[in-house]
Amino acid sequence: MKLKGQSVIVSGGASGLGAETVRYLIDAGAHVAILDVNEQAAQQLALETGGVALACDITDTQSVEVALDAAADINGPARVLINCAGVAGAMRLVSKDGDLVPLEHFSRIVNINLIGTFNIIRLFAARVLKLEPLSDDERGVIVCTASVAAYDGQVGQEAYAASKGGVVSLTLPLARDLAQFGVRVMTIAPGFFKTPLVNVLPPKAQETLAASIPFPRRLGDPGEFAALALHIVNNLSLNGETIRLDGALRLPPR
Repeated sequence: MKLKGQSVIVSGGASGLGAETVRYLIDAGAHVAILDVNEQAAQQLALETGGVALACDITDTQSVEVALDAAADINGPARVLINCAGVAGAMRLVSKDGDLVPLEHFSRIVNINLIGTFNIIRLFAARVLKLEPLSDDERGVIVCTASVAAYDGQVGQEAYAASKGGVVSLTLPLARDLAQFGVRVMTIAPGFFKTPLVNVLPPKAQETLAASIPFPRRLGDPGEFAALALHIVNNLSLNGETIRLDGALRLPPR
């Protein structure tokens, strides 16, 4: 699908990988709606890029429906959804003091990263299936964000790894389910990237993370994620697969 002139939704688009993807999309000529729980950050990015900022909690069906409807009113019906909304978090199952991890920790991360992703996908799909197909019989593209933790979860990452592993497992059945309508589904599993989550770490800790990557021996550039997301949209044959974007990184146990 050619992005120029297309309406695109980016969830979690106000920061990190999502924000850089917004910039790349707008440079490619797309009309972009920036959906985020942080409405102020979304508005700042919209002022910078010319996108549209919309408050949205992907775990809340009404919030998503309102945001998707508003995006369609402003930019026209969207054919592309790029899911970047998510949270991180690590907590051992049993602490050194013998305390169990609160169930709410697991539930919150899975609810946002997995259930929230599925929620916005189903609501987006209900709209895109009503659109007329393009000349190549394609109606839309969905790109999700997982993590290398889906494959190499570290100590304390049970909730995060399970949530991202769920996104990976969703990819193929969703692609098969939506194939009859000409909608593709792909997922990107990034490794260590220079995002706000990593930028808060001390420089020495960032250097240690970068040194663990075989090549290139540096933290990932968010633009590399964005470029891959755009390539997925443009490449009709990419469907039903998860691409690791990690410089051959394999996470150690801790």
